[in-house]
Amino acid sequence: MGVRGLQGFVRSSCPHICMVVNFKELAEHHRSRHPGGTPTIVVDAMCCLRYWYTPDSWICGGQWREYFSSLREFVKTFTAVGIKLVFFFDGMVEQSKRDEWVKRRLRNNREIAKIFHYIKSHREQPGRNMFFIPSGLAIFTQFALKALGQETLCSLQEADYEVASYGLQNNCLGILGEDTDYLIYDTCPYFSISELSLDSLDTIMLCREKLCQSLGLSLSDLPLLACLLGNDIIPEGMFESFRYKCLSSYTSVKENFDKKGNIILAVADHISKVLRLHQGEKKLEEMLPLGPNKALFYKGVASYLLPGQKSPWFFQKPKGVVTLDNQVLSMSSDPKSKQEAPVCTDPESKQEVPMCTDPESKQEVLLYTHPESKQEVPVYTDPESKQEVPMCTDPESKQEVPMYTDPEPKQEFPLCTHPESRQEVLLCTHPESKRKLPVGMDPEFNLEAPLCTNPEIKQEDLVNMGPEVKQQITMVPDPEILKVARAHHVQAESYLVYNVMSSGEVECSNSLEDAMDQALPSQAFVYRPVRQRVYSLLLGDSEGGASACPTVKEWFVYSGNPLRQPDLVRPLQMSIPGGTPSLKLLWLSQEAGLQAQRLDTLLACFDLSSSREELQVVESPFQALCCLLIYLFVQVDTLCLEDLHAFIAQALCLEGKTTMELADLQLDHVDPRAVQLGTLLVRGLTTLVLVNSACGFPWKTSDFMPWNLFDGKLFHQKYLQSEKGYTAEALVEQHRSWLTRFHALKSVVCKACMKENRPIVSRRHWRSHHSGRRGRQGSSDHRMSSGYSRSGQGQHWRDQGPGSRQYDPDQWRRY
Repeated sequence: MGVRGLQGFVRSSCPHICMVVNFKELAEHHRSRHPGGTPTIVVDAMCCLRYWYTPDSWICGGQWREYFSSLREFVKTFTAVGIKLVFFFDGMVEQSKRDEWVKRRLRNNREIAKIFHYIKSHREQPGRNMFFIPSGLAIFTQFALKALGQETLCSLQEADYEVASYGLQNNCLGILGEDTDYLIYDTCPYFSISELSLDSLDTIMLCREKLCQSLGLSLSDLPLLACLLGNDIIPEGMFESFRYKCLSSYTSVKENFDKKGNIILAVADHISKVLRLHQGEKKLEEMLPLGPNKALFYKGVASYLLPGQKSPWFFQKPKGVVTLDNQVLSMSSDPKSKQEAPVCTDPESKQEVPMCTDPESKQEVLLYTHPESKQEVPVYTDPESKQEVPMCTDPESKQEVPMYTDPEPKQEFPLCTHPESRQEVLLCTHPESKRKLPVGMDPEFNLEAPLCTNPEIKQEDLVNMGPEVKQQITMVPDPEILKVARAHHVQAESYLVYNVMSSGEVECSNSLEDAMDQALPSQAFVYRPVRQRVYSLLLGDSEGGASACPTVKEWFVYSGNPLRQPDLVRPLQMSIPGGTPSLKLLWLSQEAGLQAQRLDTLLACFDLSSSREELQVVESPFQALCCLLIYLFVQVDTLCLEDLHAFIAQALCLEGKTTMELADLQLDHVDPRAVQLGTLLVRGLTTLVLVNSACGFPWKTSDFMPWNLFDGKLFHQKYLQSEKGYTAEALVEQHRSWLTRFHALKSVVCKACMKENRPIVSRRHWRSHHSGRRGRQGSSDHRMSSGYSRSGQGQHWRDQGPGSRQYDPDQWRRY
């Protein structure tokens, strides 16, 4: 994460860049300089998850009660010294960083395989060196922090940009995280979370000014350095030969530095002594071997420019003012270079967007902002390749302005005008069909997404975004509904809803799933039918229903998925008496009785409308748990009565356990199947977050937070006990009232499953009826199918294909 090799270089080769500081002292100094102001630290929460997860056990699905206590202690420590914390979470993966996201997911798959191999070999949890964060940790951390009264925000792009922007614009004390990109951004100070001592509030501040002194660079050179070294946008191998060329001509090689350290010094030396001589005079592609990667490289450099900032590495232009559509192009002087840099000022947001000038054509070119990545790319005609670039004409100056061309797939992205809204929509050329399609049209299914450019989405956000296009391409036509979804997203109150409605693309990272044990399906497939019905609810309309909905792109990690492309998942029609209610009714209406309709919609998403009567008699928070268990047992035919006993018993016993008692629990051994069952349940809870927010919040969010319903070690203990044949009395620890509730909850789940023709039987019953069937690799003889499947539904996990893929990577389907 961040700039390749920079973390190691700073720690080993330039330790003077790392300064020990104390947050209490910094806060006092801040208050003396800003009387009446509150010292604020903006926290990159995704960088802090490992630091916050302090429980010893992590393999069983998460020690959520312990984790909540850890977060509470963290917040309490900073509050005690008068420091306000603002937490940011990643809200989506930018397209420019998708390849890097995929690489990390595939690498995580290999790590998870090693974890399960260790569990099977040693029957215990691996050491902390193999630590893997529990599934759902990021999403539930958002809700935990909100429950603790903290300001928690979810980004509309990669969080690091919004973190850096927020820190700069709000005069924050600093940024707390673990990402060398924060050394590159010209923003407030950057503090290391990994070096933080919560007892003393001491940590390390990484000083970008001292980094510049060590490298002989200015702050404005750091984005160029980061891209030449490689980051999340620029692949490390893209400039490998260039870096070695710099190293071969570098005359000040340090013997006490490692090879990577000397490479960084050599590249910095080349920037300061060679490139800077022609800064503002020559194009970067004339000084660097950019080749076909010009657009990507410019995008990488521009991604570090915060609102109002400019780079001297982009072309300067003659004085003048040009009007392009409704944007005013003016000049702004760079105090360092003494040259005037062209900028484009949006009349509504009042933010300046940098421009560049092609010295050959003398045309002024806007830095193009990609609608998904929100990053700027200079766009112009390539004089070397002589490629024709789509042009648009300025109505006043009559000059043609080239539009963005992606040089890698050789695809053009001109703009077409929507005949009704008169707003511009990007076109893309499908590489196989050679047809130009509006963005959002699925070339494989020939389904056209109802794309909308929403004029109401502006920059007046709680988070002050960087320069971006004013019109945003979305999947829904109603700006009011989209605005509500966006607000819930930014305030970290929903999960995936805005992603579906804005871009039609969602992702889910790795889960602790055993690729070798095919008896349990991946959570990606178990909960896909639920997501499909949610897609129908979010993207459908009252006339066309699910059939008129566009497909949704899913980047979900599961065994056998190479992640070369997303699964194209079709929405699935829901069955609700009276029809599917509109989002306006579910989200905005205050009519009496609407909560009942919201609950009906939630149950329909799980295809459990027939279970409403049984679930009504269950008290909170077990209503949500029973809903999830009914769905799981109907959907997954390898779950048995012993599994149900373990799930219910741990939820009941959790009520009577203190955090210390849960931490002190000791397990006889670790079972790989129980590990995956814990993951399956927790991913079900995250699915409940999605469904509940999509349906207008019929249930309180606290009803399905894991610290109220699930503890990994406690579930594992009950699972092992149930495997040994413990009675219900023993499972609930001889607690009479728990025993009564145990039988009541079990009855609700079993009755609801019987309505779906799904009897829940003991594993011993399976052994007697399936003794001749071969078990799966890596599993014991009882882990095999009960033979049950939902007839006529076309959605059972055994029958699900991998979306639109033409190949079959689903190894769990093979028996």
